[in-house]
Amino acid sequence: MTAVLTGEADIGFMGSESTVYTYAGGTEDYVVNFAQLTQRAGNFLVSREPIENFSWDMLIGKNVLGGRAGGMPQMVFEYILEKNNIDPGTEVNIDQSIDFGSTAAAFSGGDADFTVEFEPHATMLEQKGEGYVVASLGEDSGYVPYTSFSAKKSYLEEHKDTVQAFTDALQKGMDYVQSHTPEEIARVIAPQFAETDMETLTKIVERYYNQDTWKSDLVFEKSSFDLLQNILDDAGVLKERVPYEDLVTTDFAQKAAQ
Repeated sequence: MTAVLTGEADIGFMGSESTVYTYAGGTEDYVVNFAQLTQRAGNFLVSREPIENFSWDMLIGKNVLGGRAGGMPQMVFEYILEKNNIDPGTEVNIDQSIDFGSTAAAFSGGDADFTVEFEPHATMLEQKGEGYVVASLGEDSGYVPYTSFSAKKSYLEEHKDTVQAFTDALQKGMDYVQSHTPEEIARVIAPQFAETDMETLTKIVERYYNQDTWKSDLVFEKSSFDLLQNILDDAGVLKERVPYEDLVTTDFAQKAAQ
């Protein structure tokens, strides 16, 4: 977001909550979302022991490695707990002191009963026999606009052809994902993940594929934006609601989908 606001980058790819924060902070040339990429949170709840019929109330009184306070992964986790009538502040012991990239290692070392992990850490914990994926935060939180492409309002107005061409290219990627298997997708993206073997990469893609992580189009819908603000509201980081019409334009995505 800093790079976009300062002009170092023309287009940003990030959690759409960042655009809400900058708008609410009074930024005049605010950043607008024009293409939503993912519609599910990408993290998973990993248990120390296998659990066949997991329910969220199993976390009551347990120690969980969570995310940074105010970060989207942690806010989605807390939103799910509250949706299941669990108070994240008093009924679950959530450790937010460990760096984002180090929670899997801490869990391997014996810390906590559960951990919240993104891929590839969730699958790697399973492969080592040190953890078991028991729930998907993406499935249980609903269709959250987790990541999107955005640019300053002035850039969208002045470079419509560039933004449209960029969005058209993204839509080609979405079309490929919708029309190919996880195995085919894994083979295409393998060069970007040279450190991950093909079997593991395929399993990771399949997990995201099966939970409908990627949108079939790039249209950022109002219902998703409302859910995002509900999550921010519940986390206490949103002083007042911001207008969907200002923070989102669907013009480029709708044209790309035609």
